[in-house]
Amino acid sequence: MIDGANAPHPAASGVPAPARSSDPDGRAGASPSGSNAGRAGADVWVVRGRIVKLDRPILVGILNVTPDSFSDGGRFDSVGSALAHASAMLEEGADLLDIGGESTRPQGARPVSIDEEIRRVVPVVTAISAEFPDIVISVDTVKSAVAAAALEAGAHVVNDVSAFRLDSRMAETCAAMGAGAILMHSRGSVSDMATFAHADYEGSVVDVVRRELSESLAFARAAGVPDEAIVLDPGIGFAKRGEHSLDVLAGLPRIAELGRPLLVGVSRKRFIGEINDVATPTERVHGTVGANVAALARGARLFRVHDVRPNRESLDVAWSILHRGERT
Repeated sequence: MIDGANAPHPAASGVPAPARSSDPDGRAGASPSGSNAGRAGADVWVVRGRIVKLDRPILVGILNVTPDSFSDGGRFDSVGSALAHASAMLEEGADLLDIGGESTRPQGARPVSIDEEIRRVVPVVTAISAEFPDIVISVDTVKSAVAAAALEAGAHVVNDVSAFRLDSRMAETCAAMGAGAILMHSRGSVSDMATFAHADYEGSVVDVVRRELSESLAFARAAGVPDEAIVLDPGIGFAKRGEHSLDVLAGLPRIAELGRPLLVGVSRKRFIGEINDVATPTERVHGTVGANVAALARGARLFRVHDVRPNRESLDVAWSILHRGERT
């Protein structure tokens, strides 16, 4: 048993804990702000013995094996359809695949039992691992039992949209199995974390998100998850109104000061539709690309997307320009 692994997460109640007076960020070292943010000390991500180099934009292809996800529910809920879509995303330039079996959609998300989530996820992880053995696979879950089953089936990363809040054993599972961990900022439960029920922030939303992520980071470290295995996600659209999401994206350099690589998940999100007046999520591709390019310039290095090719091409061009600007 790892010391502290079963202690309650400081934000488990959904109410932010006060910042500690000493080393409130729980960080090993800050990185510079601006377009280089997030790079210092965070050029690689180590996941179950594999090294993911972050020397270019990394695309995480979304593979929802659910009947009710907000933009693609029911499309890939068989092993055959999931495998075909995984192959297509890899062909278009995805670097990782993120497989989820429980929806956190903004309206009407319902928790799924452990057994049902395992039934949805594990056969797909097994099939993709066998077909594409060199690809890093992430499992999107808040349940340690599901994470353990997926890791045993061949996954390498746990993408926890509660940042270990909802299952304190998740940190222990990641540490024991050497898994990479994506810690996403959110508030509330699976049923309401993508709503506005918890979207109340006193002062700067960027400062609050940064503080709450630093608490999750400290919790993961205390459970034995090494820094090099951790990626942070500010949780765009989760317990955040449109203006909050924009503020957080603009404030990424501040969050990057926590010293870990940043992943953003803006794909097809509601705030894009609000800006562009596009009601249908699948038609928000151009807005998604724009938000991802802006996030790249502000320090993000990993991008969770539905539409791989347009994001691959756009981010590669943007990276080439930004990188050349650093050399001149």
